[in-house]
Amino acid sequence: MTRIIQSLAEVSQGYDALYCDLWGCLHNGRAAYPAAVAALQGFRSGGGRVVLMTNAPRPNRFVAEQLSRLGVPGDAWDLIVSSGDAAQAGMFSGAVGRKVYHIGPEKDLGFFTDVPEDFADAPPITRVPLEEAEGIVCTGPFDDLTETPADYRATLLYAKAKGLSLLCSNPDLIVDYGDKRIYCAGAIAALYDEMGGTSLYYGKPHPPIYDLARRRLAAIGAEVGNDRILALGDGINTDILGGIGEGIDTLFVTGGLEAEAFGADVEAPDAARLEAWLDERQLSPTYSIGRLR
Repeated sequence: MTRIIQSLAEVSQGYDALYCDLWGCLHNGRAAYPAAVAALQGFRSGGGRVVLMTNAPRPNRFVAEQLSRLGVPGDAWDLIVSSGDAAQAGMFSGAVGRKVYHIGPEKDLGFFTDVPEDFADAPPITRVPLEEAEGIVCTGPFDDLTETPADYRATLLYAKAKGLSLLCSNPDLIVDYGDKRIYCAGAIAALYDEMGGTSLYYGKPHPPIYDLARRRLAAIGAEVGNDRILALGDGINTDILGGIGEGIDTLFVTGGLEAEAFGADVEAPDAARLEAWLDERQLSPTYSIGRLR
């Protein structure tokens, strides 16, 4: 049974590091949540390390720039580890070939041009038309404000016929952009899987992003055991499932993607509704909270 808490400070003394989700927990795509920012600042002031772990399909420096624009100050976090970081390593390692077809918006081109230092000498990745591709890299819909996965069915059928694998740089299915719900790369990859294609995933809940977070923590002198890490987020099948799979405690932010399921007050989830909802999914976060604060 999950324990409903009112603030991160209630349990923070039991942890040395947080794996904190962004969209739906720290911001809504348009602006930061001040209470969430303050909670992370408070955790760091007590000596804790904050890893912002996001399924954003872009390398971490682009995520940092976005956070700055949204009003998230630099003293709220120590590291950013993105699905884009982990997926980049897979791409530059040749997981879907060196000639790839890109499904995604122009804003994600840094995924290809911002080459990680570890792969500076690797053969280049070239974006090509689908007919010439050895694989697909999906960072999201071309236009996430208007398109749905169904718009890509013909493309995916052609790719399946060619036997192409799809590298998914963001396993999220949907996010809320302000008051609008939009599809992510994970929704396109899931459709490809349903059609019999092969999709490769690097973000939450899959191991590569957690392995990368541990390495980056160690690089700044913070080797933290699983029993001292808390993963938090509003994605039950990404943030929470991933944390449980890694053997670390989890904090489910109920006031994000699933807010409507737990009563009218997003700050105070109804305990009975929450337990029934979690039972249906056979998942039990260590803690739950309405909004991060």
